[in-house]
Amino acid sequence: MSGNSYNNKIEKVKMKNDKENFKIEFKRRIYKFILQLIKITELLEDKKTVDRIFISQIIRSVTSIGANYIEAQAASSKKDFINFIHHSLKSANETKFWLALIRDTNKLPKEKVNELLSELIEISNILGASLLTLKGKRN
Repeated sequence: MSGNSYNNKIEKVKMKNDKENFKIEFKRRIYKFILQLIKITELLEDKKTVDRIFISQIIRSVTSIGANYIEAQAASSKKDFINFIHHSLKSANETKFWLALIRDTNKLPKEKVNELLSELIEISNILGASLLTLKGKRN
């Protein structure tokens, strides 16, 4: 085996390990975000109708981000993988909507909600970039 061929194999293994590490870390990041959002919704007053709606909708949408991302990891085909990532991104976008409503109705501290929105935007950007790459639309 030539030195160049050996180096190429080593580089491919390294790239595969980097990709796997990224998936693991991104999964943890999504999970941590979901936990943070669940904790902050506990500050809403669940006796008020609008707060109950906010809690229900945002918990449903934020947990869907993680559930669909996990499902993507177990997808049986590239098409299924893309579909689950797409649903994860759609859920992230819906969660942004609910967070913005909560912030703009002054239901929770704006500073904390804006921090969560910033993290969610980063998560959404990663999911979106992944979709573009998977669909071959990214240079």
